[in-house]
Amino acid sequence: MKYKLLFLSLWGSHFFVFGQVKNEIEYKISPSELPKGIETLLSPHMQDAKRIRYFLEIDGDKKSFEAKFKKRRLRYSVEFDESGALEDVEFIIKPTDIPNESWSNILRYLEGNFSKFTVKKIQQQYPAKDKSPAQTLTDAFQNLLLPYLNYELIVSAKNKKGFEQFEILFDSEGRFLEMRKFIGSKYDHVLY
Repeated sequence: MKYKLLFLSLWGSHFFVFGQVKNEIEYKISPSELPKGIETLLSPHMQDAKRIRYFLEIDGDKKSFEAKFKKRRLRYSVEFDESGALEDVEFIIKPTDIPNESWSNILRYLEGNFSKFTVKKIQQQYPAKDKSPAQTLTDAFQNLLLPYLNYELIVSAKNKKGFEQFEILFDSEGRFLEMRKFIGSKYDHVLY
């Protein structure tokens, strides 16, 4: 009985992690449509930013706002919840930007779970959960390798159903956190 409960518990958590689906749609909006305070919070970090765009993002029932721009050769995405609270800061990186041990752990996970895969995009992510918004923004714009950052990968991978796309989140050590399947590719637009 004890082993049966353990099995069901592990199976259920495995299903939950893999059962989530990302069905994200973005709409370009003007700065005036952003919740109050977003532009004020971002303005100290926007000097020399280029190609600034704002989006309303809908992912199922969740709505959020994103500022996307390029600064010092990095493509940033700063996401806020519906009320204007900072959720995270991300920017596109390459595998060589990830510490070797962390990247090895990520590859080990991918190789152990997919017979074939292609990494389409990698983002270094600074979640705002335990830090003040100002500190999260400062850390991200200084590109600091801190223990609380995550790596978010967009992966096209072969599984029993054929090739599918996944968004997979790893912590700073390259340990698996969560995975969501994509319904179609929503990356025809700006990729940052």
